[in-house]
Amino acid sequence: MDHTNESAHPTPHKEPPHDLPSHPARRTRRRCRHRRRRRPGPRRPTPRAAGTLPLHLVNTSGAYANGSVWVYILGNDGTQQVRVTPDGKLAPVAVADNGPDGFTDYAIPLAATGTTTLQLPPMSGRIYTSLGAKLKIKAVADGNGKPALAYPAGWVASDPNYDVLHDCAEFTYNSAGMFCNTTMVDMFSVPLALRLTGSGDQTTGTLKDGARARIFSEVKAAAGFDRLVVDDRRVIAPGHGLDSGLFAADYFAPAVDAAWSAYAGKDLTVTTNAGTFTGRVSGDQLTFTGPQGRGTRSAAPAGPIAFGKPSTRDVLFCDGILAAPNDGVRGPLAAVLGAALNRSTLATHPAQPGTDPAAFYQQQVTNHYARVMHGATQDGKAYGFAFDDVAGFASYVEDHAPKELTLTLTPF
Repeated sequence: MDHTNESAHPTPHKEPPHDLPSHPARRTRRRCRHRRRRRPGPRRPTPRAAGTLPLHLVNTSGAYANGSVWVYILGNDGTQQVRVTPDGKLAPVAVADNGPDGFTDYAIPLAATGTTTLQLPPMSGRIYTSLGAKLKIKAVADGNGKPALAYPAGWVASDPNYDVLHDCAEFTYNSAGMFCNTTMVDMFSVPLALRLTGSGDQTTGTLKDGARARIFSEVKAAAGFDRLVVDDRRVIAPGHGLDSGLFAADYFAPAVDAAWSAYAGKDLTVTTNAGTFTGRVSGDQLTFTGPQGRGTRSAAPAGPIAFGKPSTRDVLFCDGILAAPNDGVRGPLAAVLGAALNRSTLATHPAQPGTDPAAFYQQQVTNHYARVMHGATQDGKAYGFAFDDVAGFASYVEDHAPKELTLTLTPF
């Protein structure tokens, strides 16, 4: 699989929310050559000036010394793909950067001991960490002939980084502020925590004591999810398990059928910033009527909004039938439906979006991967699937007057 095109939008949130009251950010669409899918992605930097931001890198993993940990800061400055050098400078990626082995060496080593501090320039991107070995990242030419990166894809057995312990956080830093998150949308491997200080002091992503081991054991114990655990290296998100034959392609079919059956005889209401929509099922179509044209970006035509039955792939990737255009109307509805199906509340809770986490993941058919991730974090927040920001349950923080960001490799 060629993951080059994923680098077109390599990071977390982008644009304003899905027009949901508690939604922190609109998620971009990243692309693989074989399909399109959704995941967290930030807004691209604006041309307005922003100074550098201190980025502190702290290794408290207890499993790897600083000399065996490397950091990569990769992304986009709004005009081209870039990387951050060890001295905090932005440099464009270039095919000529590939070495004799065919890969770049954009690794930033940690200080021998203690905290490593870099100056983060304005950009959107990912902060990768690799432990025990460096990442193999190739610079290539994209479809337009511009330099691009083939990002690590730890869920693909043939990827050169499959055997490397690595993970990433995502961010956008520009004149509007710092917007960042930890993510398990693709996989979980390395416990990472973010602390963002500025107008406030916020932390997210921190695991409970011993939670990494519990994540592996609990996902392995969940029926249908066991093959997503790759030794002690990582847990693959179920969406990626579909492509490698590790997860059932019809897993969510009973949950979808139950929801469609439930709303053939009663109303489903979904409230977004555009107002409250009422849905009913007729045949295989869940059709909503309600206020339109009032979303923050909406110029949508009046009329009903219909959704067919989504597939398991649609549910896990929040794509296909559940693709969410940035229109202020259909997009927010799709986001709520996707979140409710992953959280197994759609059939049982006729008023959406749900805001009580105690009601999430209570059915046998549910996204147990996301359930385990949320149960492992101290604040109960995680990015277990692309629309996990619905009602504010994602491991995401932002500050419009940031002073510093700390990324910590927390204990294994």
